[in-house]
Amino acid sequence: MAGIAIGVMTVIVVISVMNGFDKELKERMLGSVAHATISAYGHDYIQDWESAIKIAEENPGVVSAAPYVASEAMIQGYRTTGALVQGVSPEYEKNVTQLAEKMKYGSMEDLISGEYNIILGVDLAAQLGTGPGEKVVVYIPQFKTTAVGVLPRLKRFTVVGIFEMGAYEYDAKLALIHLNDAQNLEKTDGGIEGIRIKTTDLMKAPKIAYEIEEKLGGFLRVRDWTQENANFYKATQQERVVMFIILSMIIAVAAFNILSTMVMLVTEKNSDIAILRTLGMSGSQVTRIFIIAGVVIGAIGTIIGTALGLLISFNVSSIISWLEGFFEVDFMSSDVYYISDITADVHSSDVISIVVIAFTLTILATIYPAWRASRIQPAEALRYE
Repeated sequence: MAGIAIGVMTVIVVISVMNGFDKELKERMLGSVAHATISAYGHDYIQDWESAIKIAEENPGVVSAAPYVASEAMIQGYRTTGALVQGVSPEYEKNVTQLAEKMKYGSMEDLISGEYNIILGVDLAAQLGTGPGEKVVVYIPQFKTTAVGVLPRLKRFTVVGIFEMGAYEYDAKLALIHLNDAQNLEKTDGGIEGIRIKTTDLMKAPKIAYEIEEKLGGFLRVRDWTQENANFYKATQQERVVMFIILSMIIAVAAFNILSTMVMLVTEKNSDIAILRTLGMSGSQVTRIFIIAGVVIGAIGTIIGTALGLLISFNVSSIISWLEGFFEVDFMSSDVYYISDITADVHSSDVISIVVIAFTLTILATIYPAWRASRIQPAEALRYE
């Protein structure tokens, strides 16, 4: 019973935690990159982007769309580091991504055209050694010729906000400026690099992206989040399947314990079984006794394991926090791991699958011992009694 209970509990907890990682990964990643993106082929800018946004928003599956200009740059504060500087329009952006909801200081509305304000990720601000109200210099890798030679394009910005997405990849590398300021800095002649799209249903984004690309007439490219982040998406799906298979082996080991225990029980009770057979008990009745014994063991073990697994899964965050405090260690450091919080997302379908597999294995484990018990011949078993 204990073996089955521990096996079932382990599988439920691990699969639920992996579901939690998968959910957090999607929410945090898509909280800043959108469900689909419209862009021009090559390195061209989209000039008639208002029409493209209108076409996209005509699709019933689209909630909103927002233009952006992005460029890799060097930002200099008290220290210097590289970052991805995105020019966004606050009125559009707040309807597409969660950046406006993740502000620790200031707001998206502080990005005012012409004032050259900038919002930094919390870890990026720490790397630069700067904070709200201070100045930073942004160097764009586009060069201009002057009387003193060729110089990179640069501009001084005022830090007006700090955001925290909870994902180190964005908190340490992303900076936001107003769309018009980005256009002036990169000399796009009013063009934009792309359009971010938010859909009504995350899982229907590939279909919606295909429909929008068809309406755009093939002049622009539309990529959905599964294409933009294919490696992350595939990795989480494959890891979940592999872990399910590996952890199911724990249940198989526990089921093998039932098999060995029942075989030993049959060997021990040889004479008792023989006496019952001489009193008229049939082989099928003997088989039924041992199958019922194995089923009861498996059922009780599965029920206990399921209860413990659900209990731990629903309280895993509190348990991890307590363990971190007790041992004074950070299990998931944000500067090492993409997601620093351990959460669980329990799916009823997963729990049902685990319970069915565990119970099925325990039943299968009783068949051989029960069959062996039914084959005991009374005369042979009692010969030396």
